[in-house]
Order: sequence, then C-alpha cells, then structure tokens
Amino acid sequence: MSPRADLRRWVTLAGLAAVPVVFFTVFFVLPVGGMLGRGFVVEDRLDVGAVLDVLARPRVRRVLWFTTWSASAATAVSVALGLPSAYVLHRLDFPLRGLVRALLLVPFVLPTVVVGVAFRQLLGESGPLGFAGLDGSAIAIVAGLAFFNVAVVIRGVGAAWESLDSRPEEAAAALGASPAQVFRTVTLPALRPALVSCASVVFLFCATSFGVVLTLGGLRYSSVETEIYLLTTNLLDLQAAAALSIVQLVAVTVLLTLAGRLRASPHPAVSRVVARARRVRRSDAGPVAVTVLLLGLVAAPVLTLVVGSLRVDDTWSLDSYRALDTVGSDQALLVPVTDALVVSLRTAVDATWMALLLGLLVSFVVTRRSRSRTERRVRGLLDGFFMLPLGVSAVTLGFGFLITLDRPPLALRDSALLVPIAQALVALPLVVRTIVPVLGGIDDRQRQAAASLGAGPLRTLLTVDLPVVWKPLLAAAGFAFAVSLGEFGATAFLARDEHPTLPVVIFRLIGRPGDLNYGMALAASVVLAATTALVMLVVERLRVGSAQVGSF
Repeated sequence: MSPRADLRRWVTLAGLAAVPVVFFTVFFVLPVGGMLGRGFVVEDRLDVGAVLDVLARPRVRRVLWFTTWSASAATAVSVALGLPSAYVLHRLDFPLRGLVRALLLVPFVLPTVVVGVAFRQLLGESGPLGFAGLDGSAIAIVAGLAFFNVAVVIRGVGAAWESLDSRPEEAAAALGASPAQVFRTVTLPALRPALVSCASVVFLFCATSFGVVLTLGGLRYSSVETEIYLLTTNLLDLQAAAALSIVQLVAVTVLLTLAGRLRASPHPAVSRVVARARRVRRSDAGPVAVTVLLLGLVAAPVLTLVVGSLRVDDTWSLDSYRALDTVGSDQALLVPVTDALVVSLRTAVDATWMALLLGLLVSFVVTRRSRSRTERRVRGLLDGFFMLPLGVSAVTLGFGFLITLDRPPLALRDSALLVPIAQALVALPLVVRTIVPVLGGIDDRQRQAAASLGAGPLRTLLTVDLPVVWKPLLAAAGFAFAVSLGEFGATAFLARDEHPTLPVVIFRLIGRPGDLNYGMALAASVVLAATTALVMLVVERLRVGSAQVGSF
C-alpha cells in the first residue's frame, strides 16, 4: 500500500472515531474519573486509607456480603431453569416456538422497577402468594433477579447448543450411552464455555441490579447499587458512595474480562451450520416440564400485576388507569403520570438516536479490515474503550454525572439532554454488540469489488453494507429504546422533579401512602411493561442469528 493510501486510511479511522471518542471522554471518562477522585482524594490530598475505612464499616461489609450472596443464588437459579429451557427452545421443534422464545425474552428488558412492583403484588399480603410470607424477604429479591436474568442463559447457551455438531452425541448414543450420560459426557463439556460465560454475565447483572433490590428490599436489604444511592441521596456521604463505586468498578471489570475471555475461547464442537431442530420425544419430558414451569413463573408476576391494576376495592375497575392523568392522592406527584410517560418516550427517542449514531460509528471503526498489526491493535483498543460502560453500573454513572457535570464549562446538571445521554451510554454496548457481528461477517472483497467498479465509499456503503445491516440496525434501535424507556439507575440521580420519567414516578408512587397511589403505580407499571414488551416482540421478529442478548 502506498504511503498516501496508508495516510488516507488513518485519517478515515481518526475521523470515524473522533465523535465517539470525544463523547466518551466528556460523558464517561470525566464522570467516572471524578467519582474515583472523590473516593481517593480527601482535602486535596491522596488518601487510599479513606476507601479502606469505608470498607471496614460493619454495614458496608453486610452490604457486600448480601450483594455477593444474592447474585450467586440468583445466578444458580437462572442456570438451573435456563439450561433445560435453552435445550427445548433451540433444539426441539414444536408449534409456537418463536412466540415462547419471545415471551421468555421479555423479562430481560422489562424495567427493573416494574419487576419489583410485580413481585411485590405477587408476594404481598393480598397477593396470590401472600400466605408464604415472602414479601420483603431475601428470597423475593433472588426470585426477582432470576426472573430478570434467566433469558440471558436461554439465549446465550441456546445459541451455542443450536450450533453443536450432533454427530458426537449420536455416536455416544449408538454405543449404548443413556441420554443422561450423553449430556454429561458429550454435550455439557461442549457447552461449558458458553455456560460459564453466561453465568458470569448473569452474576454481573444481578450484582449491579438496582430497581429490583430497591423495590423489594426496602430498608432491610441493600446491595452495593442501592447503598450508593442511599449514601448519596439520603445521607449525603459522597466519599463512602465513591468508595463503594470503586469496589464495584473493579469487581465488574474483572467479571467482564473473564466473560470476554470465555466467549473468545475456541469451541471444539461447534459446527458452521445451525443444527436442525427435531420433534419432541418422550425422553424430553423433563426439560419440557421445566420450560412449562418457567413460563408459569414468568407469567405469574406479570398477570398478578395486570389483575391488581384492574381491581379497586375488590371490584373490577379502570379507575387506576383513569387516575394516571392526575398527581395522585395528597399531591403524591408534581406532574401527572401521563406527562411522565411522554417524558419517558421523548427521552427514549433521544437516547436511541444517540446510541445508534455512536454505535454505528463505533461498529464501522472496529470492523473494518486492518492492513497492519498497529492498525489492528488500535482498532482493538478502541473496541475495548467503547465497551467500558459495561464495566460501570448505571448508578455509578449517574453518581459520576452528579458530581462532575455541575460547574462551567460543563454545567449540564440542569440540561434536558443529560438523562438521554446517560441512557444512551447504558444502551450503547448493546447496540454495538448487535451490529458488530453482522458488519464483521461481510466479506471485504464485496466492498473491494464495488470500489473497483467505480463506487465511492457512500455508494459502497449503500449497496454492500446497508442491505445486510438494516434489520439488525432496527433490532438494535428496539433494544436501545426498550432499555432507555425502563432505565432507572442513572435516571434516579439525574431526572428533574418537574420532568420525571415513568420508572421514577412509579417508584415515588409506591413509596407514598394511599390505595389510589398504589393502584396508579400498578397501572403505570402495566403501561410501561406493555410498551417495552411490544418493542421486544418486534425486535424478535427482526432478530438475526448473531444478534443475541445472550452474547452479553
């Protein structure tokens, strides 16, 4: 390659990366750096001992233990239910399989505060399972976390299972091995990388869950996420909150690195062709029963939520929905719930176009063919840099925004764009990991052929890349919109009282006394859940083989 062509490639790379790099530097590196500084710097001097002093507090140790325990228990439950369901949904053929897949994906994108409200309605004193006395218990939190994350196991392990070469299993069965022996000696070792990777990601999601723990745990149970929120908003102990954020950042980064290495490990038994699903047999009764049970467990809190929103004074009524255009009893809110819904939709639209714009630029930067080792390393570093939001929880990000973007020249604390920017950063890794596998799978020789026929870069993009990427791009937009619509962690810090989003309003309503307020919270939760579910059903129709939620 001539020096001029080489220079042109570097200039193109720099031009594409400039916007996302600047955006990340201002809205991610600076807030996270400010958070780290607040934890380590005391009275303008470095004080590492201050972080250690915070970690030595008895309550902080209890919070760390509960976070670890609840995340481990929820991960175990998610794997136990998700593994057999992954087999049923990806290796067996039966009517409405696509619909069942979509229904089991919906919990993953439901707003966390909605999941919390649904489980409170299910397990509360007046709920169907109120007799069990689980409301406000650790078991309720574990159940809510497992409900939220079992889809990760189903999709991640299911994708690997769908691609397994079936011949080793058939050979083992021909030699007299029972189905259980075939699974234990042949299938499970082949699935182990995907299974361990998904379990690591589920643990990560459970350990950084905010809305579920805050809604179900109340004052009795607190995770690292909710403790950061309480230290910041109630106790104004910013140094302790920063110290916990540092611990969380280190732990999450380690988990993401482990999951990334496990995903990148070679898979000895994966074939290039997706295995054809077979009909259900009698030997499949166990996994099928678990899948049916899981469907019931997923449907129970959602149905209870819907029924509760339609019951007022033990009669069927739409009064809770009619009250959504009010501020509740005793002026529980500053604005009606319907106004909050409009704010949520507008914010989600803004966050979606931001995430798509940044995600497309990042995807093009990291998937273009590298001509040298140096260029390949630079693209790899940029890929890792843009995935950093996966290593920082939304609560930590919102906290960082709160303490850094409040003075000139970045006095953005009252800006209407601050919430959509935070939500775009949360959704960005999901967008990139949906688009990158598709763009990376395009043969670069097609672009070269188009260029040799006289097509410019824009014409090549429209004729080669766009026909392949448009469906995954729409799916990525749906993911980003759904995630933004229900985002609660960062938004709880940043949303202004006069312009709250719907998840923030729901949380405020359940914290205020009065049957009307609680009924409005249930009705608002149903509206929010229905909106995100509808979006995800559309995404499922647009899904391509490489665009798997389980890849996270």
